[in-house]
Amino acid sequence: MSEEDGGPVPAPVAESGERPSAGAGSRCGFAAVIGAPNAGKSTLVNALVGAKVSIVTHKAQTTRTRVRGIALDGEAQIVLVDTPGIFAPKRRLDRAMVETAWTEAREADVAVLVVDAARGFDDTVDPIVNEAANLKIPLILALNKVDKIHKEKLLALAGEASERLKLESLFMISALSGDGVEDLRGFLAARMPYGPWLFPEDQIADAPLRQWAAEITREKMFIRLHEEIPYSSTVETTSWKTVRKGAVRIEQTIFVERESQRKIVLGAKGQAIKHISMEARKEIEEAIETPVHLFLFVKVRENWADDPERYREMGLDFPKK
Repeated sequence: MSEEDGGPVPAPVAESGERPSAGAGSRCGFAAVIGAPNAGKSTLVNALVGAKVSIVTHKAQTTRTRVRGIALDGEAQIVLVDTPGIFAPKRRLDRAMVETAWTEAREADVAVLVVDAARGFDDTVDPIVNEAANLKIPLILALNKVDKIHKEKLLALAGEASERLKLESLFMISALSGDGVEDLRGFLAARMPYGPWLFPEDQIADAPLRQWAAEITREKMFIRLHEEIPYSSTVETTSWKTVRKGAVRIEQTIFVERESQRKIVLGAKGQAIKHISMEARKEIEEAIETPVHLFLFVKVRENWADDPERYREMGLDFPKK
């Protein structure tokens, strides 16, 4: 690893090997995972991959960027595209996230619409269902969190979905417990087009380690901080160096919009930033299997959400309006 490390996330993180040659029956394709915020998309992608490739918190709109997780099932390689939650956008960043989700869905081989069964087709989900009905690719519905809903309501929801959507299939799952996930993965594998794998067998995500590490830190911020702070901040990995005895020194900058937010991120006597750094360091260290020295800096950058460079860092297109 070097200061400019941009390698992908393997499982566990290691040097990428040669891409496997295509067998006679090999398949590979893209499955876009779409849905409302907090539907369980990222949890499902992680479950399908069998490892954590996308950050997960209890707060809505945690996922901002397109995250690709790579799942294997027999001869098939499924590139799962975890998209930002779809909602009514208010800010420029919101619009970029929603546009990214729909673009990924339209360009994939199949789309998986994840719906929180306990919420059903409420006012948040209803417009997504209407738009999903216009997709020109096979559509799979995953009714998630089915362990939290009575069977009668679940069957009624499935019936309504079948009436409103032209579905390739419908799965009742619990992404958190894993119920139904293996069946869904097998179904997706069979729907992938024939062709060579795009990634090495031991790779679980296509995100550079720098970006992935920044997302881990952002996840810890979501968990630790007040409601508005994570949404007003972004994290960038500014340096990644191999130091003595194979350890890695990582420097990250947390950008916030106001000085008052910077003080909250730091916390009284630096306790908040210390906790975030400790939790992020532990998870990064476990993933890359080497000692990590993580240094976090907090800077005020007013209107960072209107800076095209920040969008490029997040892998989003910059909306003109």
